[in-house]
Amino acid sequence: MFGWLKRLFGIGAAEANAALNKLEDPVKMTEQGIRDLKNDLAKSLQGLAEVKAMAIRAKKELEASHRAALEYENKAVLLLQKANKGEIAQTEADRLAEQALSKKEQILSRVKGSEKNVAHYDQMVGKMEGNVQKLKQQISSWEGELKTLKARSTVSKATAKLNKQLASVDSSDTLARLERMKEKVAEEEALAESYADIAGQATSIDDEINNALGADASTSQSNLPNSEALKQLKARVASENQSDNTSSESNSTEHSNTPPPSSSLELEKLKQKLKDSNNN
Repeated sequence: MFGWLKRLFGIGAAEANAALNKLEDPVKMTEQGIRDLKNDLAKSLQGLAEVKAMAIRAKKELEASHRAALEYENKAVLLLQKANKGEIAQTEADRLAEQALSKKEQILSRVKGSEKNVAHYDQMVGKMEGNVQKLKQQISSWEGELKTLKARSTVSKATAKLNKQLASVDSSDTLARLERMKEKVAEEEALAESYADIAGQATSIDDEINNALGADASTSQSNLPNSEALKQLKARVASENQSDNTSSESNSTEHSNTPPPSSSLELEKLKQKLKDSNNN
């Protein structure tokens, strides 16, 4: 009956652990681990110092006990020597010497326990020093790993950011922009070429006349003196005026009854004026 509940709680715990794993930062977790190790190291050093103090105190007590036992033994010897010299009664010397040796035995019995304590303390100090050394090495190793992990984390974050930016770029939109840019550049180039063609075609009527006459005509005309060219022009105008007068006289005789239009009169006046200027 409760099996499905256990499975449900198991699934919930697994999902919770997965969510926690996603939230964990490896750099921060490593830093926290190093802090924990340093706390353990501090506690281990404190415990090592306390055990060493106990070992030192036990050794000093052991040395004092050995000295006290030796002193009682020496006192018993002195008592017996004085009894042999007659300085003290033999029975009294024996009683006191026996008491001194009893004290010695009591001290030596305690010394055995002190020696065991000293050996135990020395063993504890050795183990704790080994643990402290391991903690120091582990902390040093983890600090090196932390540096590497930070560098890798920095690189991975930068790479992820770059990949995210690249992934967010729409390739189709970029290609469309490039195509529009190409079209715009092509239009500008075509417009520049059309302006160049228009500028090349914008020649004057004089250039067209000179091109039609050819280089020889323009050269021969330019080589004539100014006065000679003027005489030729006047002669041509005079001949044209004479032909115009002849045609006008014939027309006037035929149409004597019809008055000439005002434009014709103006033209005749202009021609006569040109003729008079040429005769002068």
